[in-house]
Amino acid sequence: MIHKNWHEVETMKQVECVHADAKKFVVHNVLTPGKVYDVKNETDEFIFIIDNTGQIGGFLKEYFKEV
Repeated sequence: MIHKNWHEVETMKQVECVHADAKKFVVHNVLTPGKVYDVKNETDEFIFIIDNTGQIGGFLKEYFKEV
């Protein structure tokens, strides 16, 4: 249950949102292009960040670039 303490986990790195134009999902209300986010966990396909709602969210890596 590692996801229960991701708010307290040390930040791995920072990423910048490059776009919020999703084909399949609604992400424009939780991501802001140009904003820098702290990465709390990462897999091969997803990045887990604290989004604009203040909660941990998992997003495809295609929305971000490393800072």
